[in-house]
Amino acid sequence: MSEGIVSESIVSETSKLRPLERRILRMVDEGMSTDDIARRLRRSPAAVERFITLSRLPGRDAQAGRAGSLRPLERRVLRWRDRGAGYDDIGARLRHSPDFVERVEALANYKLTSA
Repeated sequence: MSEGIVSESIVSETSKLRPLERRILRMVDEGMSTDDIARRLRRSPAAVERFITLSRLPGRDAQAGRAGSLRPLERRVLRWRDRGAGYDDIGARLRHSPDFVERVEALANYKLTSA
């Protein structure tokens, strides 16, 4: 019974980490050495130790900065559209089709409204 409670708390603590970080921490909790983990994941032991150290820092969140944050391309397209540039003009600047520019704008607007 207490094992279920422990596993639930571990899951809630690590749910915000990236999959590789969760896997490394699970291996550490199982008692594996950093050398064994490094060998299994084809990383150096120093890299595994960095993963362990950084994943245990407060405020770690795999989604931090993603929700509502736009890629540079999306910010640029929105800025040019706000200034009145057409899809053809922006497409020529970026060497993409006007349809691509329109899709980038739609995705950027979706990201901004869903954040």
